[in-house]
Amino acid sequence: MPAPVPYLLLPGTARAALELYARVFGGEVTVYTHADFHRDSGTPEAVAHGGLDGTVSLFAADAEPDAETLRAEGLFLSLLGAAEPSVLHAWFDALAEGGTVVDALAVRPWGDTDGTVRDRFGVTWLIGYQPS
Repeated sequence: MPAPVPYLLLPGTARAALELYARVFGGEVTVYTHADFHRDSGTPEAVAHGGLDGTVSLFAADAEPDAETLRAEGLFLSLLGAAEPSVLHAWFDALAEGGTVVDALAVRPWGDTDGTVRDRFGVTWLIGYQPS
């Protein structure tokens, strides 16, 4: 797994986020709950640690009751050239469902195609590719 790998602390939505990312990107999801780790700092079914291992890899957990959750300004996860253009377009569209298109996936004046989308969990993705 290349480093760094994002680790998202979410407000009780880690399982849903990991499931969405697995549907979008493929890969294997692993989830460990508070009960699995014998932790009593959250509900037994809360995600203590979860991960997606695949073309896109990341970790996620449900934030502890008093912990801050994901907030990011001036940051996006870049998937520039991470797959074939048709795949990147599909990823963009899937992440936009229930989210927000910040900047449409389009050809730029310099010839590359890119766009920015914020998914329903608040993660902003830069997706694009160079012409072949």
